[in-house]
Amino acid sequence: MLLKSRHWALAVSEIKSYRDLLVWQRSMDLCAAVYELTKHFPPDERFGLTSQLRRGSVAIPSHIAEGYGRMNTGDYRRFLTMAFGSLMQVETQLLLAERFELASVKSSLVQCDELGRMLNSLISKIV
Repeated sequence: MLLKSRHWALAVSEIKSYRDLLVWQRSMDLCAAVYELTKHFPPDERFGLTSQLRRGSVAIPSHIAEGYGRMNTGDYRRFLTMAFGSLMQVETQLLLAERFELASVKSSLVQCDELGRMLNSLISKIV
């Protein structure tokens, strides 16, 4: 099985770090997109949706990395499900931002959808 990254394809046996995981890379991309998006939120949202979105988006790759680092299948699965929960929070907050007309979030929602499918697939493969 191959995992594709932006710069190279890796065989599963070549994964030496959580940084080699495409799901982690994509979660980092989502986090960067959230930071860019929230730069344009009004100042009165600094302690509201801006803070919530940023913390939630940071939690996703952080949980993936921490789970990987635990070197225990049960812990890894648990942290991946926590990453999925954080993703659902971010998706909800993006929908709120759209509802409050703070930003167009379509591309970020597409990223959330893709990342959710990737996390679900990885979670289902960890026994």
